[in-house]
Amino acid sequence: MKRALTDVFVEGALRGGKIGATSTVPNVLMAFAIIAVLQITGLLDILASLFNPVMALFGLPGVAITVLIAAWMSMAGGIGVAANLYTQGMINGTQVTILLPAIFLMGAQLQYMGRILGTAGVQGRFYPVFLTISIINAIISMIIMRMFA
Repeated sequence: MKRALTDVFVEGALRGGKIGATSTVPNVLMAFAIIAVLQITGLLDILASLFNPVMALFGLPGVAITVLIAAWMSMAGGIGVAANLYTQGMINGTQVTILLPAIFLMGAQLQYMGRILGTAGVQGRFYPVFLTISIINAIISMIIMRMFA
């Protein structure tokens, strides 16, 4: 029996809403909380100072390292941190453009280790290779984006 297009659409929208409410939104809120905690404790300034020389290679301020750290844990979290830093004027639109491909290329590795590599039965000794490849791809993307941004 054929289902009406509207029924299929509504069912998909409800599933998408559930995913957003149970996965994406909590990760983005976590990202905003991480930045707030880092700012309150002064750790954000320390991280920015420590990583300023490295991040400058990509045309980014040191504080941008928090985007990459959050993205490593959760892609939505990395986007949330980038949005938070942007709204606070700590990074600009060009710098967000440089960071975005890196967020997607290395995003959520912490989550994917268990969800994908563990489920696929990949031996733990290969995890560092997979993670390193993703991080190298992210670095290359930031270099390329800096050239064109």
